[in-house]
Amino acid sequence: MKNKLNKRLDAYTLTEILIVLVIIGILILLALPNLMPLITKAKTTEAKLQLEHLAKLQQGYFYENSKYSSDLVEIGFIQEKLTSDGKDGKANYKVEITAASNNTFTAKATAVADFDGDGTFNVWQIDQDKNIKELIAD
Repeated sequence: MKNKLNKRLDAYTLTEILIVLVIIGILILLALPNLMPLITKAKTTEAKLQLEHLAKLQQGYFYENSKYSSDLVEIGFIQEKLTSDGKDGKANYKVEITAASNNTFTAKATAVADFDGDGTFNVWQIDQDKNIKELIAD
């Protein structure tokens, strides 16, 4: 009976588990700075897609009214809730029309968060010819 109680089970010790966790943490810290440009690039795709969508809506409005609109609601653009607005927000960029006339328009998408922590917020712009350019790089 004594042999059954004193039998030792094979298992990992707490020290071994902690060492593995520390090594994983160090590997993550080394890899994260290398991944930040990829994360930023993925988020900038959102700005480009939103601006392209806005340009299509502006083009449709122009065909009907022979002018471009300065109002997002008037052309049917719906700004998704921003990540800065709370837990329900998903959009990383605030989209706005900066200028509109009979023949031209410009719109910009401004990041609501600093993706890489350098204090600079990413800004993209589009015009009536669908020329997209990055005004401020993050």
